[in-house]
Amino acid sequence: MLRVTLNFHPDRSSRGRPILDALAESGVYHSQFVTGTSNGGLTAHPGGDRWHWESRIFDGAYDTASGHERPVYGALNFRHKPVGGAPRFGSAHLRLSAEAMPRTTFCYPDSFFEPSDFGVAARMGLLGIALADDQEELDDYIEAQVHGPVRPRLHAEALVLDPCYRGTEVEAAALRLGCPVEWHPGFRLGVEELRRHPGYRGREHVDLGTRIAVGGVLDPRIIGEAARSGLHDPQALKKVWHCLARFGAPERPADAPVPPTTAEAAAHG
Repeated sequence: MLRVTLNFHPDRSSRGRPILDALAESGVYHSQFVTGTSNGGLTAHPGGDRWHWESRIFDGAYDTASGHERPVYGALNFRHKPVGGAPRFGSAHLRLSAEAMPRTTFCYPDSFFEPSDFGVAARMGLLGIALADDQEELDDYIEAQVHGPVRPRLHAEALVLDPCYRGTEVEAAALRLGCPVEWHPGFRLGVEELRRHPGYRGREHVDLGTRIAVGGVLDPRIIGEAARSGLHDPQALKKVWHCLARFGAPERPADAPVPPTTAEAAAHG
């Protein structure tokens, strides 16, 4: 069965606190309207693009809602990626249980593009559209909006981390969430491979990735340390992460379920 995943960077901060510490204390995975952080655009405020999109799509249902009441964003992992449905937004992901599906809405492509194609779990015509599209690999996800609180202890099958965080404060904090902790195969990119793709996010981001690499290699922990140093533009590091996520992602295991064909997806309606 397909699952919704919420991708994020587990070693970043939310309002000055490590994000996993804040999550363990509150027990609730919050939206950008509460955290003030994002691995995409920072538009979750009254009058911002995210606010206007939610007002249009949900017919004003959240216009006067507090940030704590608003939906959280993830992706339908229809390609069964071990790193979650939308690694563009982070190396870790919460894999939600089936309980979340009936209270989740979906769209394709990302809401940033003002899509007109939507679905719910019981009526999912988006699979065929997504499979037939020729999107760049980091953009080929079906966006999910989960309505109602997401509590890892109650609603997550697991928090799935990159193995570069084994034995670190990130793992220690993850174990306090109250849900199982699992490990995916890991993101890893050598600078020689990175230098082969200057046209992907720009030569300047290849150069930055090369400078911060340790032993000629990039992984999520190294980029996180660079982000916390305050020495680099966060937007530039986001582009470095895109390079790592695109060219250093682990392959889907040979025994993983194969995504449905376009015809099979369309049959799900």
